[in-house]
Amino acid sequence: MATADQCRAVLEELTARLVAHPDAARRVNLDRTFTCHIRDLDVHFHGRLAQGRIVDLSDGDDPSAAIRLVVTSDDLLALVAGELNVAKAWASGRLSIHASFRDLLTLRKLM
Repeated sequence: MATADQCRAVLEELTARLVAHPDAARRVNLDRTFTCHIRDLDVHFHGRLAQGRIVDLSDGDDPSAAIRLVVTSDDLLALVAGELNVAKAWASGRLSIHASFRDLLTLRKLM
């Protein structure tokens, strides 16, 4: 089981990758609040997706977030590292994404 600090670090790493690859960030031009619930740690992170990047990442839940991710700590690390396929994780229930259909289509471009 990964720690909350490792989960935060991997979300920050994902942000850094998006900054380093502006083409990928442009494909996901959303301005939405999001929250990520780490099931096994019962930890939440929230922030905002803006211009293809994660900004204002903070601890805690945002019940009104437009996009809600639910995943275990180890699966989050594996997803960001590219060791776990997003579609397979979602289809098997290891990853849950709650968002509008339009946002799901846009997020798919990031995966």
